[in-house]
Amino acid sequence: MTRTISREQLQAEIAILKPAPVLIEALPEKYFLDGHLPGALHLPHDQVRRLALRLLPDKGAAIVAYCASKTCQNSHIAAETLRAMGYTSVRVYAEGKQDWIEAGLPIEKGPGVHHAARPGLLA
Repeated sequence: MTRTISREQLQAEIAILKPAPVLIEALPEKYFLDGHLPGALHLPHDQVRRLALRLLPDKGAAIVAYCASKTCQNSHIAAETLRAMGYTSVRVYAEGKQDWIEAGLPIEKGPGVHHAARPGLLA
């Protein structure tokens, strides 16, 4: 079973840890473009095996997967797939984007720096 992280813990780690945890959004592209946590990478749950090694070359990096809300399972699927691929520090922000937005925290819209830096990645 994948470990989880709360919003408060995630905010603290983003503020304190260097490097901060790598955030991955496990939703389809439309939802990522509509808004994602700042700095998040787009890694749809059904494309983890194909894209993970390019997006996440360090299998020991702290990774936090999230999706829409606590009822969404995409982040859990992505995290379990990453663990099966040998990633050693994967957690799930189970409350997801809905919790982040309801807390009044900022989101980014559009492709984001990471996505734009990898043109054709999802083609």
